[in-house]
Amino acid sequence: QVRLMETGGGEVQAGGSLRLSCTASGYSTSDNCMGWFRQVPGKERERVAFIGPHDGTGYADSVKGRFVISRGARKNLVNLQMNSLTPDDTAIYFCAGARAPFTCPTTTTDNVWGQGTQVTVSS
Repeated sequence: QVRLMETGGGEVQAGGSLRLSCTASGYSTSDNCMGWFRQVPGKERERVAFIGPHDGTGYADSVKGRFVISRGARKNLVNLQMNSLTPDDTAIYFCAGARAPFTCPTTTTDNVWGQGTQVTVSS
């Protein structure tokens, strides 16, 4: 069965950086559009970034210029480099890919989801 798993979360002080990684089994991160999402209790899930099969990228306005999504050298690996973190970035971060072909994951598509990793940014 398809499985995605996130690693790299933790606690950092404001202004710091973290690098999240997503590994996949039974799902190609190189052939599909992949996305990173985050969610805070009481708020809507937000798509932070996505990367297409030809390496085109897109970012939410809230993170543009601070976060970078990329594919790692290792097969089935997608990273999210997060810089200049603020307490507003505190959330559970998920990686995801849409089950439908030729589709980038959004909050409303049918996606394959990871379990999530907690990111906490302190003031």
